[in-house]
Amino acid sequence: MLSVLRVHLPSDIPIVGCELTPYVLLKRPDNSVVADDVTESNPIDGSFLRYKWYRVQSDKKVAICTVHPTEQATLQCLGCVKAKIPVAKSYHCSPKCFSDAWQHHRVLHERAASAVNENGNEEEEIFGRFNSTGSTTSNMINMNLPTSQSNPSLSNGTTALYPAAVTQRSGGETWFEVGRSKTYTPTADDIGHVLKFECIVVDADSKLSVGPASTLSTSRVIPAPSPSPRRMISVIGIDVPGHVDLDSRISSAGTFTVLSYNILSDIYATSELYSYCPSWALSWTYRRQNLFREIIGYHADIVCLQEVQSDHFEEFFAPELDKHGYQALFKRKTTEVFSGNINTLDGCATFFRRDRFSHVKKYEVEFNKAAQSLTDALVPSAQKKNALSRLVKDNVALILVLEAKFGNQGIDNPGKRQLVCVANTHVNVHQELKDVRLWQVHTLLKGLEKIAASADIPMLVCGDFNSVPGSAPHSLLAMGKVDPIHPELAVDPLGILRPAGKLTHQLPLVSAYSSFARVGVGLALEQRRRMDPGTNEPLFTNCTRDFIGTHDYIFYSADSLSVESLLELLDEDSLRKDTALPSPEWSSDHIALLAEFRCKPRTRR
Repeated sequence: MLSVLRVHLPSDIPIVGCELTPYVLLKRPDNSVVADDVTESNPIDGSFLRYKWYRVQSDKKVAICTVHPTEQATLQCLGCVKAKIPVAKSYHCSPKCFSDAWQHHRVLHERAASAVNENGNEEEEIFGRFNSTGSTTSNMINMNLPTSQSNPSLSNGTTALYPAAVTQRSGGETWFEVGRSKTYTPTADDIGHVLKFECIVVDADSKLSVGPASTLSTSRVIPAPSPSPRRMISVIGIDVPGHVDLDSRISSAGTFTVLSYNILSDIYATSELYSYCPSWALSWTYRRQNLFREIIGYHADIVCLQEVQSDHFEEFFAPELDKHGYQALFKRKTTEVFSGNINTLDGCATFFRRDRFSHVKKYEVEFNKAAQSLTDALVPSAQKKNALSRLVKDNVALILVLEAKFGNQGIDNPGKRQLVCVANTHVNVHQELKDVRLWQVHTLLKGLEKIAASADIPMLVCGDFNSVPGSAPHSLLAMGKVDPIHPELAVDPLGILRPAGKLTHQLPLVSAYSSFARVGVGLALEQRRRMDPGTNEPLFTNCTRDFIGTHDYIFYSADSLSVESLLELLDEDSLRKDTALPSPEWSSDHIALLAEFRCKPRTRR
């Protein structure tokens, strides 16, 4: 007889919107062990498994801290109640928690006040009771929220999915059946409640249960943490209204938006590397939902992602973004160095909205092939093995030529196709191999030059270059050349960077985010303190315990494109104190970059 040996969850902490799929280990009559999903339509040994999920509602109601979702709340922000902000965002576990979070919590109040267009006095009543030092007043927060008292906002409702299956239990608990499949996705109604999973073997002929049920209980369901929204900031002197998380936000006529984001591949997201991030927030089941919500919320016309695993592209990102109108293309890294499961090998994925662009052509750059050609041409035969060992790093670039479907005020060239070339790359090279990193960037740029020479086409170069501002690769991208006395040129054991005069390109590339340094009006002025004045680049796009700095860029050809607006940068105060990325709010160790561009009218030749 088929029997259940073990049932467990990869993570004990359930989060709203994140699938729960228990691991069920089965023992067959011949004593072999399987972990298959044995359904009624596909029984094994005359048996199948029947699953049920229950929400366990207790007389004791518990509020969850919005900042520390694994902690029980002890106080509530009354300003949130007045402003009709979702109640789950109003709870805090301690006065210190509320005080530390006030700078960003206040944004919720401001947004709510702005949305209802209330007068200044009412806004002051809602969020003005924090003084400049960040202290609280007794009427701002409810310090006496009893954890045992039922709160109407926490009542998840008692209407079960399957009313006949409601089972009364002793000890002040009621079980409400909420699901009948192996996988369950917690909803807002589950917040603060324990979930119970039940698995039982059923005879395929009689449909009667065989043996006792195997069960497990989760900890209390917590809401998905949500970071403060990032706004689009105009760099042409007029602030862009609203926030980027509004569903109504779209590019204005003649403009388009481009997102670049290293999403942190699951194979690299280990507890050893990111011990400061809670294990539940580091799990892929949580991160994929959080990343997806963030990406979709930007409403970008073109999305360039790095560190996308092959299996995650095929099984998650491509189908899910397809539902939102995006066409997807993917270039997996090559496998000369990689020795793991090829399905988990990451690469670059580019998505574009079908209603805004159509696909014209695709180019794939494999730096390993370029390394082979280089060593064949420059390196003596006896040294080729060592040379390839240094140069071959499996990195790739994905280049797309797209045709715009939107109008671009094309009166100068009526009827002319508006093409855009978008390069997406991840130059993942060890920091000691500065010559290899520079060579890969130079190789990519020379390829883009050939495309530019064959067509009058704007260029966008996006990605994680693992190069800080002022480095040789950054200088090559931003300045079109590298100073011959740049210190990074001193290490060149293969002679691939000589003569230094060859390290040039003719593409008129400019870093999109350098626009913040050139504009001194409106909200763009606020962004200046988040920029490095020496390099005109963000202070950081990558923030871990071991490194904080800029590795990610969106470069554009300034002769044919202009920047209209940029997604605001995070500052260190935007990150929770004493932590880094990834975090429960931000699911990558990088931040997303988003730029809005306008195609310039082309002069007739």
